[in-house]
Amino acid sequence: MSRNLAPWSLAAVLLAGTALADVPNVAVDIAPVHSLVARVMEGVGAPSLIVAPGASPHEYSLRPSEAKALQDAELVFWVGPELTPWLDDAIDTLADDATIVDLMESEGTTELPLRENALFEAHRHGDEEHAEDHEGHDHAEHENHDDHADHAEEHDGHDHAGHEHEEHDHAGHDHGDHDPHVWLSPDNGSAWLNTIAAALSAADPDNAGTYFANAAAGREELADLRTEINSILEPLRGANFIVFHDAYQYFEAAFDFPASGAISVSDATDPSPARIAEIQERVADQNVTCIMSEPQFNPGIVASVMEGTAARTGVMDPLGSDLEPGADLYPQLLRNLAIALAECL
Repeated sequence: MSRNLAPWSLAAVLLAGTALADVPNVAVDIAPVHSLVARVMEGVGAPSLIVAPGASPHEYSLRPSEAKALQDAELVFWVGPELTPWLDDAIDTLADDATIVDLMESEGTTELPLRENALFEAHRHGDEEHAEDHEGHDHAEHENHDDHADHAEEHDGHDHAGHEHEEHDHAGHDHGDHDPHVWLSPDNGSAWLNTIAAALSAADPDNAGTYFANAAAGREELADLRTEINSILEPLRGANFIVFHDAYQYFEAAFDFPASGAISVSDATDPSPARIAEIQERVADQNVTCIMSEPQFNPGIVASVMEGTAARTGVMDPLGSDLEPGADLYPQLLRNLAIALAECL
């Protein structure tokens, strides 16, 4: 049986369709950041994910559909070139007219220096060795963007988080100062919700109220999650564990739960025999009871480290590759890290 819409109902449908059509196209680099953007956009629209779940963000080849999503984007959120240096050129080529939000450079983001070697020595630049807190540091005011003074390629109208980014070529630029796994701090995730809401509201003022309400709700959820994770980890404080690659120091710092070392310095290189020997010595010296692997890496490497020890093994995944992309992925990712540690320890 057919139903006729009342005139006001028809008008509401048309207005809703118009509002939906006006929602900006949004592209996001990795699944955890995509999750935060999806949380802010709930009830309004959905962002596109650029790097497929489970793939390494450090080295990646765009699929045609991902390249198109980037090309169509009016707004791009990414961690920054420290994590995905290859994406820098893709953004310049495909999303030259989009507004680009570099979250690692956004206000309120805490950055930690890279750690080197198997047993975590901080990465030194000159005589400085520190964790840099950007809270209160407004990168949008750096219109001259001195870091890129030597960059020769002009991109008129290319807006990087408020800059007229006229000289944007990262070739040869050193992005090695800080650990790029910044999303594993719930404090950074909470700060980014505000940054995301502000950027979306600037692009889509009609839905600003929804964006900021969603961001506020998301921050409350992350505060509750912090309490939950602390309760999971509290009985295990003081236990020693080794991670597969050094991706977790933001999580370690947030919950005061430090790892004793990392088998591999990054997910792009295999550890040397000397590094494995160093980790084996640490396992023995500190009575390490847990060695965490990751889904995409050779379990034989972990087995070689565990040889001759009574340590158990578990799996940690900094990207949530086994989770469904969307608003729920980010909190579940952090929760899963705590659960994996608790089960292994």
